Amino acid sequence: MAFSLCVPARAGGALMEGLLWLLLPVAVAFGWFAAGQRKGKPGRCADSMLGSEYINGLNYLLNEQQDKAIDVFIRMLEVNNDTVETHLALGNLFRKRGEADRAIRIHQNLVARTNLSNEQRYDALLELGQDYMKAGLFDRAEGLFSELIEANVHESSALPLLLDIYQQEKDWEHAIVIAAQMGFVGGQPARAVIAQFYCELAGNARARGNIDEALQLLDKAGEYNPHCARVSMIRGNIAQQQGDYSTALSSYEQVVVRDIELLPEILDDIRDCHAALHSQQALIPFLQKVVNQYPGITPVLALAEIISREQGEREAAEFIARELARRPSVRGLSRFIDFSLTGSEGAAHDNLLILKKITDQLLENKPFYKCSNCGFNGKSLHWQCPGCKHWNSIRPIHGVDAE
Repeated sequence: MAFSLCVPARAGGALMEGLLWLLLPVAVAFGWFAAGQRKGKPGRCADSMLGSEYINGLNYLLNEQQDKAIDVFIRMLEVNNDTVETHLALGNLFRKRGEADRAIRIHQNLVARTNLSNEQRYDALLELGQDYMKAGLFDRAEGLFSELIEANVHESSALPLLLDIYQQEKDWEHAIVIAAQMGFVGGQPARAVIAQFYCELAGNARARGNIDEALQLLDKAGEYNPHCARVSMIRGNIAQQQGDYSTALSSYEQVVVRDIELLPEILDDIRDCHAALHSQQALIPFLQKVVNQYPGITPVLALAEIISREQGEREAAEFIARELARRPSVRGLSRFIDFSLTGSEGAAHDNLLILKKITDQLLENKPFYKCSNCGFNGKSLHWQCPGCKHWNSIRPIHGVDAE
């Protein structure tokens, strides 16, 4: 009689976990019974089943000392073709419970067995690699996943896991090699993700002062994703740093074309470039255009600053008021109050100060960005979401109390 216990990945939760603890002693008993049958001694296993160690394990379980009971039953659970899946399931469950050390012991014990089939050994290697990842032993996990990939076994599981290791270690060169073997990375086209890896390398090269290398890496990124707005942004940063403001402006304008949601990140740089070129008047038609394209308040406030300098704060306040009717915004209201305070006095002035204090409190500690994939909130732009690890999924939050 064979006993096999397999826990599907989707069948988690306390119910399944509790059921596994209850079935563990049964698995031990059936495993020993099966072993006895293979040895031609089916009647001899009863004494083993009722031995002191097995009874101690049951006592621990009945007294809700699960950890001790588990250790006893795992020691007794013979590794054979009838119990391999049980060992794999137990190790998997320990890993999900955060007990990576126990999972490692179980799966290491399986890998060391000489009586496993190749398929069973590869299954155990995959589980052991995930145990190592859970324990932070990335070098050991990397070796196991690489072995599986070289053997063309479990590639669909091993490739994403190995890529995850390289991303956590910021080993972008190896990440590129692995991602190139995948069609998609976390549901995203692999080529778009590889472009982000090259952008990371370009950023590192720029930080080292190696501009030529950075530009070459950006060319590579553009080959993988010709529409990557981040490539244009970094090119603009490099050109601006070198004093080539015309090229920088062209790059920043290309960012707006490719991904207008990045406008808040580059608008200050665009203004600085126009200032350096003494072409501030050219900024006005650009802002007027993006005000009609971008749903947020940032370009409205930038245009209001110009109106304030050239026409006065009253006209700037009127412009913001008109835009607030189309896109309600606490940030816009706060700036409207700033402009309105200049011409106010008495009770009206005091009331505006109260409103200003309220708007500032509403804006305090508000997140500015949100991941479109998992909902992670933050105050700054991340190219890779810290929550779900997706690339280029962080977007400005649009709404009354945000952008």
